[in-house]
Amino acid sequence: MSLSNDIARMLMEMLEQDGSTEIQRNELAQTLGCVPSQINYVISSRFTPEHGYIVESRRGGGGYIKITRVSLDKPSAIMHTVNHIGDEIDYSVCRAHVLNLVNAGAIDKPSAKLMLAAISENSLRMLPPPVRDRVRASIIKQMLLVSDTNR
Repeated sequence: MSLSNDIARMLMEMLEQDGSTEIQRNELAQTLGCVPSQINYVISSRFTPEHGYIVESRRGGGGYIKITRVSLDKPSAIMHTVNHIGDEIDYSVCRAHVLNLVNAGAIDKPSAKLMLAAISENSLRMLPPPVRDRVRASIIKQMLLVSDTNR
């Protein structure tokens, strides 16, 4: 198992208790025998809004990093995602949002498959590359908004 996986697993275990945890990066790095930047890497790549987390940090001697798992009802989860997407989004980030909504129970798997098919690179290949991410954002937001009204 890789060090990144060990760090992520440890943070997930800490989050299981109450959905939020505060860590001191240097202390955790020392415990795991790694450099503090490795902790930053794992947090910035695996504990993102797309994955359903809010990360706050305070620098300095008594600094900390606080990770909170976002727990929203279905309509709020969908609206949070729609608002977070913005005017453009690439496929991998969009896919992370959709899978997070599936994991949260906000959309079902068949709907997610259709959404991902509609916004895939293959589906949008006829569009010039600079336009694809804007069209993808528009499509996924409309699909999410319509899915929310059908519940």
